[in-house]
Parts: sequence; C-alpha cells; structure tokens
Amino acid sequence: MSLKQRITEDMKNAMRAKDKTLLGTIRLLTSEIKQIEVDTRSDVNDADIVKIIGKMIKQRKDAAEQYDQADRPELADIERAESEVLKAYLPQQLSEDEVQALVDDTIRQTDAQGMQDMGRVMGQLQSKIAGRADMGEVSALVKSRLS
Repeated sequence: MSLKQRITEDMKNAMRAKDKTLLGTIRLLTSEIKQIEVDTRSDVNDADIVKIIGKMIKQRKDAAEQYDQADRPELADIERAESEVLKAYLPQQLSEDEVQALVDDTIRQTDAQGMQDMGRVMGQLQSKIAGRADMGEVSALVKSRLS
C-alpha cells in the first residue's frame, strides 16, 4: 500500500471515528499533496509525500514556538498534536548513533576537509536520510564535524 493510499484510508477511518484532530490534520496533508500535484501536473510518489510531511512538521514546530512566545499554550498544543499525527507517516526515524555514523561515513566518502565542503556533504546526506531525521540537527552535526 502506498503512502497516499494509507493516508486516504486513515482519513476514512478518522471520519468514522469522528476524530477531529486526526481528520483535520489529514485533510491539511491531502490538500497539500493535491496542490503539489496540480502545480507539477503529475502524481506524487512516497518520497515527495515524505518531503511534504517534513515541511509541514517544520511549519508546525515553528508555529508552536511562536505561540509559546506569545503565551498561547492552547494553540501551541494544537500545533504539536498535528505534528504528532504527521510524524506517524514518516519512515522509521534514525537513532542519534546511526545519524552520526552516516555523517562520518559521508564526510570520509566526499573527502571533506572543512566548511567549504558542507554543501557537498549535505547534498549526499539528504538523499540517504530523506525524512528519517531532522535535517536541522544533521546540519548542525555536519557543521561541528567540519569545523
């Protein structure tokens, strides 16, 4: 079953269960997927959906932080709940040790010497990690290893 089919099935189940949080979040996700399909005039694959979900999770994380700063914890909780629903559609997340091992291997493979090689390292890591780790944290790890 493709990720898109799984999302559609989960939306039907959320409708039956009358789970408003789950249903609303899945509807936002399907809306985003359909928008991408219309814009590109092609069907999205699982890798594209993972990218979309990653972007949506980052948006929710940023919004929750802003709501916390504005002393609106009820809105921050909604954003975090949506983020948790979206995380369920991501592939198995890598552990910290696995990420560090991938970073070290990629630095060795690309023969990176310093910060000027960070783009090359991140480019290769992005294809290896793709939705299985927070790229912000990976970027910070690469930066610390190269400096």
